[in-house]
Amino acid sequence: MSDNKRFEGINKSHTACWIALACLVVPMFASYFFDDMFSTLSHIFQHPEMLQLGWNSADYGFYAGGYSFLCVCGGLVICGILLDVFGVRTVGSIFVGLMIAGAAIVFTALLSGLSPDMALTIAYIGCMLFGLGSEIAGVAVTRSIAKWFKGRNVALAMGLQLAIARLGTATAFILSPVLVAEKPAGEIYTLAETARPAMAGLAMLLAGGILWAVFVAMDARFDKDAGIVNAKGKVKEEDRFRFSDIIKVLVNPRFLMIAFLCVFFYCCIISFKKFGTSIVIPRFGMDVDSAKWMITMIPFFTVVFTPLFGALVDKVGKATTWMITGAVLVLASHLIMAFAPQGTAFYGFLAISLLGIGYSLVPSAMWPTVPKIIPEKNLGTAFSLIYWIQNMGMLLVPVFVGRIFKEMITEAGNTAQEINAAVHAEFIFIGLGIAAVAVAAALICSSKRHPELEIDRPNRK
Repeated sequence: MSDNKRFEGINKSHTACWIALACLVVPMFASYFFDDMFSTLSHIFQHPEMLQLGWNSADYGFYAGGYSFLCVCGGLVICGILLDVFGVRTVGSIFVGLMIAGAAIVFTALLSGLSPDMALTIAYIGCMLFGLGSEIAGVAVTRSIAKWFKGRNVALAMGLQLAIARLGTATAFILSPVLVAEKPAGEIYTLAETARPAMAGLAMLLAGGILWAVFVAMDARFDKDAGIVNAKGKVKEEDRFRFSDIIKVLVNPRFLMIAFLCVFFYCCIISFKKFGTSIVIPRFGMDVDSAKWMITMIPFFTVVFTPLFGALVDKVGKATTWMITGAVLVLASHLIMAFAPQGTAFYGFLAISLLGIGYSLVPSAMWPTVPKIIPEKNLGTAFSLIYWIQNMGMLLVPVFVGRIFKEMITEAGNTAQEINAAVHAEFIFIGLGIAAVAVAAALICSSKRHPELEIDRPNRK
């Protein structure tokens, strides 16, 4: 059998779809690892005198917010449009490379030995580049899955991608405290020790870049076999992106509801994870190791439940019901973390369990809904606009939470101050949770008024 025959019809091959998915998930796994590499180490920034790096909690919050700076300043929207204009393969490859370059800059800054302010500035620049690259790479991955699995198990595929990506978060939660072992009072964390998680993340990103290149070759063949390109390799006229399409996306009320649900919901979880140990340790009287495993439950729950819920969405539909259920669970989780009896670990585990289940439910239904309301040729723009709105929250929330810990904890080891700071931080997440539930309820009403969109219909045809 010739090579041409062997690869003919790759767009119809189930095996090729799953191989492509395998190539797409590794860069996202690495991205999630790098983004969350300090999440279960956040408590060490409460004691900058123990860090050769010299950062405090506000510095860490500032660094964490850098992920979203370029995204919010318009980079995400512009690059998402470029993704639709020039295609996933070209633009996606550029931003996978930018993600790797940004991570390398962060790693270099942590090892530089410069003053804390200068190292923070360089790391912030690296985090900005990494964040923009990571978000556009995420858009490219989501858009690619929507194309490769159209009419198939798209929610399951997206759920698997999310689950494996969040396994990167779980790996960071577990591995980072091993790489940066807890030190007794009076000892200093060296620059090399602090930078170890970044070194591990950079190695994973390089491996993800190699697999992305494999996917690019497969995707070129997909377009040819599916007839998306003509004999000269050009995109057909009906599939071309037009800038007027941006307005159509922005005035779509269902799109706006999903975008706002995304920002409120994800900030309840992603921003919380940045300070997870700083909240659960004082609130539930836990040691660092127990707190690490408690926070790690979040991604582990999603690894199990996101593909399961995705398969259910494919089979039975009811996407808006899944969304509001997940939003309610996340709100309940933060209410427990704020108001449960002090020092009782059971309530901490209960809250994190609810958070993990909610974190699985909403994305399983939300992301596969976007291709139902937006044409495929505009998905890059649509997803990037959603991520842009989401990143506004991800830019600001860590800064506010970091300032709460800095301003309310004025004496090292003062448990009462740490508890008070944790509760006040939770008030932010409760407000976001209430907003997420309200938007999800509005989306249910909209779906009922417009049954022709089939938002709540099963995905499998």
